[in-house]
Amino acid sequence: MTRPLWLQQVQLLTGPGQPLHRADALIDASGALLSWGEPAGQQAEALGLSPTAAQGWLLAPMLVDPHSALEQPWDGRAENLTSLAAAAAAGGYGTVALLPWSSPWRDRPERLNLSFNLNPPGLEPLALERWGSFSLEGGDQELAPHADQITAGAIGLACHDQLPPLALLERGLLLGEMGPRPVLVAPRDGSLTGGGFVREGVDALRAGWPPDPVLSETLPLQSLLTLAASRSEAALRLMNLSTAAGVALLRAAQHRPLASVSWWHLLADSSNLDPTAEGWRLHPSLGTADDRHALITALADGVLTAVAVHHLPLDAEEQLLPLDQRRPGLAGHGAPRGLVLPLLWQELVGCRSWPVEQLWQALSWGGSALLGLPPEQLRVGSRRWLLFDPQQQWAWEPSHSLSHAANQPLGGRTIQGGVRATGLTPADHWSLSPPAPLSG
Repeated sequence: MTRPLWLQQVQLLTGPGQPLHRADALIDASGALLSWGEPAGQQAEALGLSPTAAQGWLLAPMLVDPHSALEQPWDGRAENLTSLAAAAAAGGYGTVALLPWSSPWRDRPERLNLSFNLNPPGLEPLALERWGSFSLEGGDQELAPHADQITAGAIGLACHDQLPPLALLERGLLLGEMGPRPVLVAPRDGSLTGGGFVREGVDALRAGWPPDPVLSETLPLQSLLTLAASRSEAALRLMNLSTAAGVALLRAAQHRPLASVSWWHLLADSSNLDPTAEGWRLHPSLGTADDRHALITALADGVLTAVAVHHLPLDAEEQLLPLDQRRPGLAGHGAPRGLVLPLLWQELVGCRSWPVEQLWQALSWGGSALLGLPPEQLRVGSRRWLLFDPQQQWAWEPSHSLSHAANQPLGGRTIQGGVRATGLTPADHWSLSPPAPLSG
């Protein structure tokens, strides 16, 4: 694209607390948002531009992923910084916060340095936040140097994918070297799973999957809620709640920490996922239909704060292992028009009549709150915007993915809804063909 883009009567969502409305918008050839509203149309006409009909499209702030993993940022076979940045931006994400889960473990200042040219010259970079580690090497035996990591730029501190010893957790919170920065903890006890990897329920029993009891989440969650109440000065965050029982405990808590939920737990459960499909092997375990509906309800009413992609890519060799021997995880960044936004739009806006603003609270502004960052919003001169078409239909094949991960779900499926453009992707990658006719 060599000339500015004039979007005529696009649906516009500028930021939290602002109503969705229709207006013209003008974007320059470099991807910067020049103006919107009446000034945009006047400026476009003065430049002699032809309008792009965008009545069915949405121009909105970028999404925020509060936690994902990148184990080998430089030479990873499943993912590296370049592929992650390209995939996340194409899917509408402007911020990705990386967990310290890597080799070597990112638990000290020199290991937190992930500076890299994530975008082509002239493009505003993806905001790559880094979680520091709560314990040395993620081993849950000794505290990592918390203050040093925060000074080096860590957004906060994160534990591994299960609850560390409570004595260690309480000691770290009591020392308070992280100050007001968030501490991310998973309410999961691996010793209570009994080797199961699908949440206990009728469907898991019928399919013959090893069941993971609900207690593996609720018992550690009870401990965390007690600790949060006694250490109210600490910014404790709960990572990936996954059960209806866990939601009930969090809802009843007087001091309720901010909590995330994985996008896949909002879409898939043990009653609706094909036994041969990707997406069964996860931490925390995939739940029942009741679990999924409880998570959606809790997200709608604010008991849960944010939706995380929790991207955990596996390479092709790992993916060949039997399901019970494979490392748990699912890749969510990769599809060239995004997976998380289109699928959750269909589930929550399309099927459950959520307002668009409520979806953005879950996918963008809630993630910013969990990370302790200001909420995303449209600004003149900024490239932090996305253009989404809920009616666009496209065939999703992982072979066309921007990610190298072998554990990407829903391959071969036709997806409705796609990210047509973002300010963080080159203009020659934008998909600006006329929108499909709106149904109804």
